[in-house]
Formats: sequence, structure tokens, C-alpha cells
Amino acid sequence: MAASALSFVRNLRWRRICEIRQVQRVCIPSVHLHVTAATMQVSQKDFEKAQEQLKLLKKDPGNETKLKLYALFKQATEGPCNSPKPGMLDFVKKAKWDAWNSLGSLSQENARQEYTKLVSSLISAESAGEKKDTSPKESSHGGYETLIVTTDSNITKIMFNRPDKKNAINHKMYREIINALQEAAKDDSTIAVVTGNGEYYTSGNDLNNFSNVQPSEMKKAAKDGAELLKEFVGSFIDFPKPLIAVVNGPAIGISVTLLGLFDVVYASDKATFHTPFSQLGQSPEGCSSYLFPKIMGSAKANEMLLFNKKLTAAEACALGLVNEVFPDSTFQKEVWARLKAYASLPKNSLAVSKQLLRNMEKEKLHAVNSQECEVLTERWLSDECLNALVTFFQRKSKL
Repeated sequence: MAASALSFVRNLRWRRICEIRQVQRVCIPSVHLHVTAATMQVSQKDFEKAQEQLKLLKKDPGNETKLKLYALFKQATEGPCNSPKPGMLDFVKKAKWDAWNSLGSLSQENARQEYTKLVSSLISAESAGEKKDTSPKESSHGGYETLIVTTDSNITKIMFNRPDKKNAINHKMYREIINALQEAAKDDSTIAVVTGNGEYYTSGNDLNNFSNVQPSEMKKAAKDGAELLKEFVGSFIDFPKPLIAVVNGPAIGISVTLLGLFDVVYASDKATFHTPFSQLGQSPEGCSSYLFPKIMGSAKANEMLLFNKKLTAAEACALGLVNEVFPDSTFQKEVWARLKAYASLPKNSLAVSKQLLRNMEKEKLHAVNSQECEVLTERWLSDECLNALVTFFQRKSKL
């Protein structure tokens, strides 16, 4: 029962939205208070073009986005939700009905516009991931599917690149980040920077990592997951150069706990920091059980790690988790100007100084990492964790 509930959202079948129902013709009144007939025709044309563009997407945009597309399409072609509410146990139909019904009295015109805008953003995000920069100053590191890795002006930039999934970290992304850090440790760059593509820095662990695991495979999956996590966190502990986080938006879970292992953290004022471990029946990782109390004091660390308190960027800065917060409108410009200045400093001097600061506690950090992964293995196999994940997916389906 738990396994089926965990995987139902993931198993929403990706149907072409435009095939759910043929588009009904919209009668354009001869007189309209705000929109002319010409504008309506352009809007309808763009709407139809967006349906064709949607078919060209190469990657699954994720269940949340698919539900939004479904709802906007239905609203654009039929108006407000007019079908009876499905039963609670019909999860798929219930999720679709909730998505459509949540649009309320949104006009068909505005629904067309929102649908067109959403499809355009998906196409743009996918194109950005495939586009190769031909600038002679910047070298692109190939072979990555979930990251964009470039080196420019003595800075290696590792960018999370699953914007349609809020940069959630799946198993492949974990391994690619490990590889990117290993490459950056050996290349000619002076510093390394980690950031996110799109609105999110990263939403943390992709909870679909927990789905489709058969009961007989649970122990092996938990053990393998813990080994991967241990290696992943270890690559941050051992990174030999200055490592800087550029938090461009919301950060959740492992992306927050890892911040204690960065040398500098800069954040947009739109960033938030959330570690909902107990809510999901899990426990802290990323050496946060040791570093967070040192950084912000036990009381504040307990609020975050035990009771899931979400911090604003200003609060995270006041507690010492973030070095400085910038207005989102000038965030990229101000931060990258500063990073380029850092990258012009003597490379070896920075590396040696980083090692002096880190070596004092490296052995302790590895020990903490091992202990945290052992506890997580137990948590992942517990009924409490499984029940919490079932509840999470059920709530998500209602959004």
C-alpha cells in the first residue's frame, strides 16, 4: 500500500495535453470591454502554437508542471471546472480535478495566456540546457545531463540544471556533482562556485528516489543510497579550493545542510532555507548535526533541524549561515563582480589557506558524515519514514 501510494504521482502518465479534448472554438463577441477581436485571434493562434511546441519537449517536465498544463488547457477550452469531484481513492483523477478546480473563475483568455507562457518557459529552459556557449573565454565541460559546468575567468561554475523539477537532486545528479567537484579540484581554476538554474537553487533530494523500490530491495536500496550520500558529502569536505555557494532562490534539505561546508555563501533576498527532516521521518545530513550548532548555536539549530523552521535569507544571514544577502534585481551582477575579484587572487595561496582552515576538522567531519549516513539508513527503512513519505505525496497531489 505504501509503495503504491509513494509511486502514484510519479506514475501519472504523460499524455499529450492537446489530445485530451479537441479545442473548442471560442466565440468572440463583437464588443469587448478590454480585449479586441484582433487580440483574441492572436491569443488563440499563440495558444495553438504552444500546443504544437509542447510536443517537441524532449524531457518530462514533471508531475507538478503537467498538472498545471492540464488545468490551464481545460480552463482555456472549457472554462471553470464543471465535472464532478472524483473519489478520494482515485488519486490520478483527483489530482487533475484539484488542479483544474484551483483555477476558479480564471477567464479562458487568461488561461490561454498562462498556458502559452508556461510552455514558452519550458522550451526556453530546455534550450538553455542544450545550448553550448561558443565564447573563446569560457570552456564548457561536456558529459553532464543534470548540470551545466563551465570555466571562465579562473572560476569553475557548477550549475544545477533541472529547472523544471526545481533542481531536485536525483541519483544521476548526485553522481554528476561528485564528478564535477573532482574535475574542478584538478583544473586550472582558482575557485569553484555552485548555483542553480531557474527560480530555485535546489529543492533538495528528489523524493522520487524513494519510489518504485520493491519491499525485497529496500535494504539494498537504503544501503546504496547511504553510500552514495556519504561519498557525495565527502566530496565537499575534501574539496581543496575555495568553494562558494551562490543561492539564487529557495534551498531545501541537503542543499541547505551542505552550506556549512562551503567557504562563503551569498544569497538573493528571494532565497529561503528549509530542512524538513522530521516532517519526512528522516534525520539531518551534510554534517549539519555538527556544524549548524557551531554556526548558529544549539537553540537555533534545533529549530531548523528538529522542528523544520524555514529561514528567510535575512534570517540565515543573521544566524551566520549566509555571508551576505543581495537584492534579487542586482544579485547576479554584484556577486559575480566580487567572485571575479576573488578569482584574481594568488591561486596557491588561497588553496593552502583553505587547507589550513579545513584540515583542523576534516577527520571529525568525515566521522560525522559516516554517523549521519548510518542513522539515515535506519530511518529510510522505518515505517515512520515510509508513512511520512506517503502523507507527503498525498498532500502534494492535492496542491
